[in-house]
Amino acid sequence: MIIHNSPLPPVEIPGVPITEYVLRRTSAHPERPALIDGTSGRTYTFSELSDAIHRLAGGLADRGFGPGNTLALMAPNLPEYAIVFHAVAVAGGTVTTINPTYGAEEVAFQLRDAGATELVTIGMFIDVATAAIAETPITEIITIDAADGTTPLMSLLAEPIGQVPLDPMESVVVLPYSSGTTGLPKGVMLTHHNLVANIAQCDHAIVYSPDGEVALAFLPFFHIYGMQVLMNGLLANGVTVVTLPRFDLEQALGLVQQHRITRLFAVPPVVLALAKHPIIDQFDLSSLTQVFSGAAPLGAEIALEAAGRIGCEVVQGYGMTELSPVSHTTPPGMFKPGTSGVTVSNTESRIVDPDTGEDQPVDGRGELWVRGPQVMKGYLNNPEATASTIDADGWLHTGDVAVIDAEGHMTIVDRVKELIKYKGFQVPPAELEALLVTHPGVMDVAVIGIADDEAGELPKAFVVAAPGAAPSVEDLQAFVAEHVATYKQIRLVEFVDEIPKSASGKILRRVLRDRG
Repeated sequence: MIIHNSPLPPVEIPGVPITEYVLRRTSAHPERPALIDGTSGRTYTFSELSDAIHRLAGGLADRGFGPGNTLALMAPNLPEYAIVFHAVAVAGGTVTTINPTYGAEEVAFQLRDAGATELVTIGMFIDVATAAIAETPITEIITIDAADGTTPLMSLLAEPIGQVPLDPMESVVVLPYSSGTTGLPKGVMLTHHNLVANIAQCDHAIVYSPDGEVALAFLPFFHIYGMQVLMNGLLANGVTVVTLPRFDLEQALGLVQQHRITRLFAVPPVVLALAKHPIIDQFDLSSLTQVFSGAAPLGAEIALEAAGRIGCEVVQGYGMTELSPVSHTTPPGMFKPGTSGVTVSNTESRIVDPDTGEDQPVDGRGELWVRGPQVMKGYLNNPEATASTIDADGWLHTGDVAVIDAEGHMTIVDRVKELIKYKGFQVPPAELEALLVTHPGVMDVAVIGIADDEAGELPKAFVVAAPGAAPSVEDLQAFVAEHVATYKQIRLVEFVDEIPKSASGKILRRVLRDRG
């Protein structure tokens, strides 16, 4: 067995609940802005944030919400997102974070699967929320912005309570949904300990000034990257977080200039814009000390071009929902173009040939396996999927093909798994195939990702038309658009006579990729 240990010093991982860890420095800087709404300027200091969290926790407890209960949170990036998230944690419950661009069917599936009994959203999504809860136990919609006909979130504030006693190692605090290495979305059970561990594990990798920094948060908090690296990780390190409900390049650049942002967390399409978009030259970005890219591989050339243009280091890391999420990142002074950095503290990595199961030496290609305290507890109500992802020795099989060089830097070079990455979001082919095959004009279908400079990959459907039918590309795209979130929609369609399959009936996606 060839194990690649972290070159970074080990860290102590406190055995405390996540909210206690995130608010650990509040007393040192109570009046420092913790969260600023980038659109309105609405601000919570660290002291005000702590007070609101514990008062909302008290209100939830008064409603009978506590250990064993799950609250669904479907909202864009707003300061109140962190208040709801941590109020649930303090009350001892679980929060399941829902993509607010989901359609009603997708929301309903997650509500039912997660066993949610409460739903918090905003007025913009009331129609979807109302349709989604129709077949669930949820009878009331709570809104952050006090939309008509709903329960205002702030009306729930009550006498503050302290942390409800729980076991951080076992208590699941958040259920984000991931397609894992393949298949339909599954609830990823992340404990208080998972979240605390991963923030602590980045102490030597993402190093913040103790004097206070300011970061822009447009990457969605419902996604593990935004939730942990931005919302929780930044607050835990005393960083002021400027939230942006949806990404707009010009607005984001204006906020960097206005608030003198020091840290910008991004995905490859945003880094591409920093490298090439003409509007960049209209803004003062001199406050930036680092741009950090994640969620999908970033090419070395684009990283270097962007860094040269804006005058600060552009680095990247690697993670996945099941890893809370970070397993590799680039510490200060260790930037190596094209790599995802080194293994973080308290973590082990292996590179294993997926066919033979043999460990690969330095610079050898194989599937990346990871073991550490950030590895999820498992998939909700899905022991089979859990067992196929985490082996008996605790190694999580990522589904990504990687190499680790002599200096310990890891680079993703291919994918074992079938998951498509569109602008950093996971698009499961199986979900789109199951949907498309219900169209009366479709007899068979296969979906793959096609490489794209801006999006990373574009979902493409290879379609066998039903006998006598002649569906158009537009028909199929419109059909899919009715049922799934924008990022999951089919971007390309090609009609074929048959879908290549193995003798066992498995789609031969590599044949389709070769065809393009």
